[in-house]
Amino acid sequence: MTSRVSGVTAVLGPTNTGKTHLAIERMTAHSSGIIGFPLRLLAREVYDRVVAIKGAASVALVTGEEKIVPPQARWFLCTAESMPADHDAAFVALDEAQLGADRERGHVFTDRLLRMRGREETMILGSEALRPMVKALVPDAEIVGRPRFSTLSYAGAKKISRLPKRSAIVAFSAEEVYAVAEMLRRLRGGAAVVMGALSPRTRNAQVAMFQAGEVDYLVATDAIGMGLNMDVAHVAFASLNKFDGQRQRRLTVAEMAQIAGRAGRHQRDGTFGALVDEGPGAFLPEEVFAIEEHRFPRLENLYWRDGSPDTGSVDALIAGLERPPPPGVLRAPPASTDLLVLKRLADEPWVRDRTRHPSMVRRLWAACGIPDFRKLGLDPHTRFVERVFKHLTEGRGHIPHQWFADEIARLDTIAGDVETLAGRLAAIRSWAYIAQRPDWLADPAEWAGRTAAIEERLSDGLHASLTQRFVDKRTTALIRQIGADAGALPVVVGPEGEVTVEDHPIGRLDGFRFTVEPGARASYKRMLLAAAEKRLGAERGRRAAALADAPDTAFALAAGEVLWTGHRVATLAAGRSLARPRLVLDHELDSLDRAARDRIADRLARWFADTARRRVPALVALADAARDPAATSAFRVVAAAVESAGGIVPRLPLRLSLDALAPEERRRLRGFGLVVGALDLFDPRLLKPAAAEWRRALLAVRETPPDMAVAGATVLLRDAPGASVAAGFRPLGAQAVRVDLVERIARAAHDARAGRKPFMPDPALATSIGLEPGTLARLMTELGFRPANDAWVWRGRPPARRAVVVPASENAFAGLAGLFGHG
Repeated sequence: MTSRVSGVTAVLGPTNTGKTHLAIERMTAHSSGIIGFPLRLLAREVYDRVVAIKGAASVALVTGEEKIVPPQARWFLCTAESMPADHDAAFVALDEAQLGADRERGHVFTDRLLRMRGREETMILGSEALRPMVKALVPDAEIVGRPRFSTLSYAGAKKISRLPKRSAIVAFSAEEVYAVAEMLRRLRGGAAVVMGALSPRTRNAQVAMFQAGEVDYLVATDAIGMGLNMDVAHVAFASLNKFDGQRQRRLTVAEMAQIAGRAGRHQRDGTFGALVDEGPGAFLPEEVFAIEEHRFPRLENLYWRDGSPDTGSVDALIAGLERPPPPGVLRAPPASTDLLVLKRLADEPWVRDRTRHPSMVRRLWAACGIPDFRKLGLDPHTRFVERVFKHLTEGRGHIPHQWFADEIARLDTIAGDVETLAGRLAAIRSWAYIAQRPDWLADPAEWAGRTAAIEERLSDGLHASLTQRFVDKRTTALIRQIGADAGALPVVVGPEGEVTVEDHPIGRLDGFRFTVEPGARASYKRMLLAAAEKRLGAERGRRAAALADAPDTAFALAAGEVLWTGHRVATLAAGRSLARPRLVLDHELDSLDRAARDRIADRLARWFADTARRRVPALVALADAARDPAATSAFRVVAAAVESAGGIVPRLPLRLSLDALAPEERRRLRGFGLVVGALDLFDPRLLKPAAAEWRRALLAVRETPPDMAVAGATVLLRDAPGASVAAGFRPLGAQAVRVDLVERIARAAHDARAGRKPFMPDPALATSIGLEPGTLARLMTELGFRPANDAWVWRGRPPARRAVVVPASENAFAGLAGLFGHG
């Protein structure tokens, strides 16, 4: 649309300044108007407001998936992509115009900012950061600053369990949204859920629960920051990082402010904060200052792409879309999904054959514009668009009735969980989008009605599923009913952890974890559960003190978990070395205060360090030796390699470093308890069951741990669990032999030979261990012998006597010195 005598006003400022309300007032004062919004949800919200003012017969809603356009419509509420460029209106407004800096959609907003004009008035709404762009691109525009009606202040970090009522918790993935909502259901009776992928019907139903006070909390994605109006007093950030389509990054200060600004309404103040007070999820002081003072970096560029490219040919279309912007503040956007799909289809000969006429080129470009609502990725989405375009260029140019009907019929069911329903809802949006194209179906109005009906059913099903999963209305009512008198309820924790209220069992407190009693599902008992949680604080505090003072015998390590009296209290995570992992407190301990958690963390760290020195002393010593600045590089290499492998490692990869060791370094290894054998390096103590379990737990922190052999096994079949050096068994032929016994046979063979003369090894030792003849032959070959008739001949340099290091302490080699004359 070209400008006539249009006055342009840019209304800029932070959130909660009434910019959208002003635009509605200005539009309804004119004889006609158009407003473009960033979200379908927001367009629908404003549509409902304008309908209340002007009547349904005069107001239109136009989005990619939904069109309500009465014959006499004069006021249009649209998404930015759907603003009718050829419609003559007295008033035009573009909301959230700073999205011209968005990598994916920015070029759309920039195009509307530059080209959409009202006959009498044009309004650009956006943040203060947009000011230099407006001055550069629309120099005649009058810029009006709008101050925030109320104060927005930082309230610090608050745990989910201590968030004030009327809080919105913002997360940046569906998984995180669901996890937070589930936590609020357990702690506060439930929460409403709002995500950009929800339909307006589902979103409105969820928000209605929040607005009506049925729940006191709202969990949302950053879609909440785009002008969705809700009565929120506090905004809490579950995270300050998001995936922007290309990488995981920290939010910009402007994005933080956009979301935090949802707190407070009109002249009522609002607060914001995080769920943690340190780490990447916490606000920095400079970020807090910038948000409170509304001081953000100004935009220096907006993305631009030709909004009316040449459609004379496919090549001309691509060239136009890739044409660089004019000099100045505009910049070319990254290749968007529609352009990438177009370029892939342009490589297909059949596409070239069917796009010889400009009308077909325009049809191809329209098909490439189908959004990837399901987030399938480029390849699957391209195949979908390819199939649609094939149908659009065959026969009468319509998508086949049967294919369309079959595809939407598959989605017309409300069976399944939240994730399944959300996936169907995203899928039906693609078909609704297709149904809104006026010439893609033989009867578009009929199919638009059917897809809308399916979307409504899915929306109702998703709302019911979300409510069932994340809202416990009985608990919510109880919390409000009891309020500050919850402490008066007779909640009792028995000696076995059973939790009762007035002698009614309602659950168990195992360690610090409270689980609901299966028999406590009746409505009168469910009303007591949240109150019981409140009363468990004192008992958890008592248990925290007992844990912090517990003796070492109260703790155990099993499958990478630290247990206290049989209850998990921490898990192992990768640390600075294998022998020194980090201990991560179990999330059930989050209910404790920080001082208690710190005491527990210190106690567990001391227990782990002391027990590791007893159970796997060689690994602890090797970890220190690998970082000893006074040691030689060869010694550090050997120490690091053996420690990283969990104390059992093949000798061959380390032969050069071993040869470089000095005598005193070999004595130091002896002191650690390490055996440097003919084929493997190992600490025989790690082959004992208790030490082996610790070793496996440490290895599991960084990688999949090796399978363990049956306790006490000496020889395994080659394909049996544990038949690997990493598990302490060396594969030899059809068997695998425990490494300490391999070394025992190796020493016996070298002690029995006389130089390079043929000799016969004593078969009794191998037989007693259970070695088959083929296994022994394989072992002799690996030890450097070759067969000579019925005897064996040494064919290599024997290992230096100093290369065999035997621990002084009692171990699996006890008695070997007497048997072989070792000194």
